[in-house]
Amino acid sequence: MTDRYAVFGNPVSHSKSPHIHMAFARQTGQDISYEAIEAPVGGLKEAVCEFAEAGGKGFNITVPFKLDALALATSRSRHAELAGATNCIKVEGEQILAENFDGVGIVRDIEINHGFTIAGRKVLLVGAGGASRGAILPILEAGPETLAIVNRTAAKALDLKAAFAPFADIAASGYDDLAAEHFDLVINATSASLHGNMPPLAPDVFAKGCLAYDMMYGKGMTPFLQLARGSGAAALVDGVGMLVEQAAEAFAWWRGVRPDTAPVIADLTVPLT
Repeated sequence: MTDRYAVFGNPVSHSKSPHIHMAFARQTGQDISYEAIEAPVGGLKEAVCEFAEAGGKGFNITVPFKLDALALATSRSRHAELAGATNCIKVEGEQILAENFDGVGIVRDIEINHGFTIAGRKVLLVGAGGASRGAILPILEAGPETLAIVNRTAAKALDLKAAFAPFADIAASGYDDLAAEHFDLVINATSASLHGNMPPLAPDVFAKGCLAYDMMYGKGMTPFLQLARGSGAAALVDGVGMLVEQAAEAFAWWRGVRPDTAPVIADLTVPLT
């Protein structure tokens, strides 16, 4: 019997998740279906209940429902709890289990796909929204020498510093107060690239030979990546690998088999030009 999975969002027609998960299913011989479901704003609970009652085994969640879905969960992983959001749910009888694989996805992409070891490196996370929050714990678990968070509103960066204080002493500031330091890994977790904008970073934050990572994908050479290239970054990366790697984590959690992400990443990659 075909097992049913889905992604919930609003809007959701742009989602790559059906393409990715069905590619994984073909590759691993798993008998599943995967669909995109546009739930009405304020109506996620009803849509999820209907999906689960019809035999749905699990689903991904995209904007604007990551917080709403976490509130529906009967059990939350540490990553989901600390991120304050979930991007993946498993349905087991009456239980709704919440995970957050976004941060795991970016770490796997950086370390495995791009061969960049985070341990012992200086890392700068740009932005203090949900994308940053989901990435912090997996980055810390990778063992960087330092992690700094910079945000337009310094108070939000300081809130994240406080939330993750039990795990590490994180530096946090606004752009004007960012310490004069060069970073080995600079991750843009803001939405600036979505609109062709640039976070107000000084060029000298990029250490010579650093890796610059923009969580946005499919936007080509964004202003952030252009600045990094002009500042001596050795590697420029967008977020397509993060997208596919977090999907692979979800697929493995649901199905017990880990797909090969490389061909799917290659299929979805837009050249950085």
